[in-house]
Amino acid sequence: MRWILEELVNEWIWRQDFWLPPGITWKDIAEGTADGGRHPVPRNLLISLPLALGFIALRFVFERVVALPLSRWLGVRDRVWVRVTPVPKLEAFYLQKKQQPSQTDLLVLEKHCGLSQRQIQTWLRHRRNQDRPGNTRKFCEASWRFVFYLIAFSAALVSLINTPWFWDHRECWRGYPRQAVAEAQYWYYIVELSFYLSLLLCVSVDIKRKDFKEQIIHHIATIFLIVFSYCANYVRVGTLVMLVHDSSDFLLESAKMFNYAGWRKTCDALFVVFAAVFLVTRLVVFPCRIVYTAVVDSLDVFPPYPGYYFLNGLLLVLQALHIFWAWLILRMVHKFVFLGKVERDERSEEESEAEEEDDEGGEEQHSWEQKKGALNSKLASLANNCVLNNLTNQRRKMNSRMPKAR
Repeated sequence: MRWILEELVNEWIWRQDFWLPPGITWKDIAEGTADGGRHPVPRNLLISLPLALGFIALRFVFERVVALPLSRWLGVRDRVWVRVTPVPKLEAFYLQKKQQPSQTDLLVLEKHCGLSQRQIQTWLRHRRNQDRPGNTRKFCEASWRFVFYLIAFSAALVSLINTPWFWDHRECWRGYPRQAVAEAQYWYYIVELSFYLSLLLCVSVDIKRKDFKEQIIHHIATIFLIVFSYCANYVRVGTLVMLVHDSSDFLLESAKMFNYAGWRKTCDALFVVFAAVFLVTRLVVFPCRIVYTAVVDSLDVFPPYPGYYFLNGLLLVLQALHIFWAWLILRMVHKFVFLGKVERDERSEEESEAEEEDDEGGEEQHSWEQKKGALNSKLASLANNCVLNNLTNQRRKMNSRMPKAR
């Protein structure tokens, strides 16, 4: 039964004519263990599924045992929001939609709740604020990712810096497909795949940011890229791709941590370093070195085939996401240069719109006070003018009567 199942999987999923270059079989890849390394086998990646669940459990323990006390030590404080009075019909509407109510919704709620439209909007705004994640929760999430990215980047750099393809990317294709995979590279793949699987599984409970859809696309593309590059023995290119991504991610997470703790100067300094590393690695190194060697240098070894287009298509998807995030980072750099500080993360939570609504409400109240003061001054001026006009008319009448009296 097992032999039949493997035959079906190899026939419908791991087809050699799709995943491998013409004339190369899975047996050719298996022969790459002549120098003592292991050869890629698709079933080896199945261990990443239980490891992903292990990462989720480890994250749960880390955030409560390590990150939470660290947040208190660094002075992370959560903002206290106004608690709303329970209104069942408004609560049901909020849980169903959670977005800005339309004018029609306000009219319907006004009839059913007996509140004015202004009161309904205020209640919904305060209710949204209650669901906003606190700084402590955001700090714990950022600290978990910071620890992982820092450890993964440091370990990968140590294991790859002495490899020939780290300095000369054309070495990624020398001897392909008979290239042995070292134990360190194998576990680097397994750990990275397990971690991104855990992120994908936790995406519904993690803090939802404005680039939520882009993050989903990034995780899915990364998972497919890791799986395919391992099975087709593109491990050398794959390790470089993961190393480039990890090089700036831990800097971003560390900047977030200090931002939530209120350490503005430290956050700004880390953000500047992160922006420089991100722009160099994602917009220069990644497309000019890694994507170039996968698109151009690989053609010296094998002609284009379906797996070639699949691999490079995923790399181009990642590059498109890099350009999108680089645009957000450059906007923040512009604010940093011209305003003197990084005001907020351009990838901030969607719930931050509620805070902006509070600010807008305060601005509206302030502007109303200004308008009210201006109106009072105009009325007073108008009243004074009216009094002066009355006095002038009375004086004219008195002057016109005086000659008659004489």
